[in-house]
Amino acid sequence: MDSKFSEEIMAARKDSDSIGGTVECIVSGLPIGFGGIWFESLDAELAHAVFSIPACKGVEFGKGFGLARMRGSESNDWYRMDGGRIVTESNNMGGIVGGMSDGADLVFRAAFKPTPTIGKKQDTVNLRTGENAELSAEGRHDPCIAPRAAAVVEAVSALVIADQMERGF
Repeated sequence: MDSKFSEEIMAARKDSDSIGGTVECIVSGLPIGFGGIWFESLDAELAHAVFSIPACKGVEFGKGFGLARMRGSESNDWYRMDGGRIVTESNNMGGIVGGMSDGADLVFRAAFKPTPTIGKKQDTVNLRTGENAELSAEGRHDPCIAPRAAAVVEAVSALVIADQMERGF
């Protein structure tokens, strides 16, 4: 975690608030063709697992949403031979094409929302009375989930890859 991000987290804590963050995960060494297709595709199963982490609100592979602003000629990863191996010139797809590894590093990011439990007063509804109310949390709460989520993203990714290996993908 860089110092600027740490400063933002500490500033949020000081303000009794929270911030969101993004976790990037890189998996190296997957062979070309590793992964399933359709509902068992590598990216679908990774996204499913990562979205299962509480507070995760987005997952993107490679250039992700940026791909929507590109043409195919810009987004396609070009392949070439290098020392007897197939390699990509870029990694816009994040190492996954058609649900399977293309041999490049698998790269994805997970976006985590700001911690909802904060010390600042927030408007809410008292469910017992049905009236508008204010709420503020007391005690210790993380001002950012992302630093702790990094280990969880790594763990669920390893589980998905191990599961696909077990199934022979």
